[in-house]
Amino acid sequence: MKNIFWFAVVILFAASSCNPVRYSAAETDDGIIRINFVQVNDVYEIAPLAAGKEGGLARVATIKKKYLDLNPNTFLLMAGDFVSPSVYNSLKYQGKAIRGKQMIEAMNAAGFDLAIFGNHEFDIKESELQERINESRFQWIASNTYHKQNGQIIPFAKTSTTGNDPFPVSLIKTITDADGTVARIGIIGLTIPFNKAGYVSYTDALTAAKILYERLKDSTDAVVAITHQSMEEDEMLAKEIPGLAAIMGGHEHDQRFEKAGNVTITKAMANAKSAFIVTLTINKNKHKVKVFTKLETLDENIVLDSACNAVVERWVNIAENNYASLGFDARKIVLNNGEPLDGRETEIRNGPTNLTKLIVAAIAKAVPTASVVIMNAGSIRVDDIMQIPVTQYDIIRTLPFGGSIREVDMKGSLLLQIFEQRSKNKGIGGYLHFNEAVSFDAGSHVWNVENIPVDSLKTYRVALPDFLLTGGESNLGFLKPGNSGIVNVLPDPVSDIRLAVIKYLEKK
Repeated sequence: MKNIFWFAVVILFAASSCNPVRYSAAETDDGIIRINFVQVNDVYEIAPLAAGKEGGLARVATIKKKYLDLNPNTFLLMAGDFVSPSVYNSLKYQGKAIRGKQMIEAMNAAGFDLAIFGNHEFDIKESELQERINESRFQWIASNTYHKQNGQIIPFAKTSTTGNDPFPVSLIKTITDADGTVARIGIIGLTIPFNKAGYVSYTDALTAAKILYERLKDSTDAVVAITHQSMEEDEMLAKEIPGLAAIMGGHEHDQRFEKAGNVTITKAMANAKSAFIVTLTINKNKHKVKVFTKLETLDENIVLDSACNAVVERWVNIAENNYASLGFDARKIVLNNGEPLDGRETEIRNGPTNLTKLIVAAIAKAVPTASVVIMNAGSIRVDDIMQIPVTQYDIIRTLPFGGSIREVDMKGSLLLQIFEQRSKNKGIGGYLHFNEAVSFDAGSHVWNVENIPVDSLKTYRVALPDFLLTGGESNLGFLKPGNSGIVNVLPDPVSDIRLAVIKYLEKK
């Protein structure tokens, strides 16, 4: 991957030219001012992962304080996807669904300053998202994302007893350093129009960015974009607006660093396993802006901020009590040896991994009467490589939606339709995983079950997650009761899919 080279470049460059430096006051205004942005993105877990060794918002809080101590003009930002998806979203606290409440409270404690919407912020209900917005103590920016409400398209807003505070389409921060140098930084926030929730309206991100940049460029010393979109879209943004100082983005999860012309594009590792420090050095006398980047790995070498960690631990305890009521022991180890389990979306939505094979095998074990097992990649949301040991919590966060396993008798004609849809769904959540009894002969273009070509008139026993029977998965709307190819849906669910995987691992 071309990014591997860039990882080495950015780390070496950072080590040689961007080690943390404390900026002290000069006797007179020297015309030079520096601003630090501490960037994380795609954070679904408030607590550390990998047995406490990686990530965690308490480590993000520590990094923010470290750079704030070095330079008071330091801002912590979230480049989208944090309210959802989360294992917490299926839990309740004080009689209400949690729906990201734990994340907002932990982000407040960590000292976040800025945030933009990711596509997953709109996974939850309109009223739930509004509650999270109202609870937040940081500034939101929404340059191309609007609220559809009562037939109108208006800005999203933080509401309180004193009124509404609409999200700005852009923001200008006026910065002053110790010797009196003043700079104005323009900020744009762009979101990929992926989630088509009924209460959200999007304008074209690139068009919005161009309009706002033209509006900001002559009244600011630098303009940056915080984005949640693909790297290709970020590169196009840099190409179309080469005057941007930096693009700080999210969406890919696997850490990216690119230089598109003179524009630096950074994306940190998901779940706060890393943070990018993007430093703007503005020379007011020469009217020049230089951008330096440093990658901070948030591992066991970074201490947990005590105040933020207290909030995290409170929510961890709330979650564990929830899990216990559902029959889970979150901290119990279920796999203590073997290779790490690959649950990255880039992999599981394009082919099988050891994790998808494990889940399919667990379903097959739970339903021994089924000749075919079908599992959709979209229900696997860990988007991570899970290190050994694996706990019950790891399985819960892998399959946060839960749901039961169902047995269905269906005609071969419907089974063939499902099989054929798999390749069409490559790269998205509707990509399907099958058990080893299912095979495809590319030469003859024939699907087989137990080495026998599928007979369109024959009835097959199939095991699959209950969600797939709703027709709600991408391009699988035909897979639901009422389809003539479904002969029978057995009335009793077999097991919660998470418990089936845990039971399989414990016996294995």
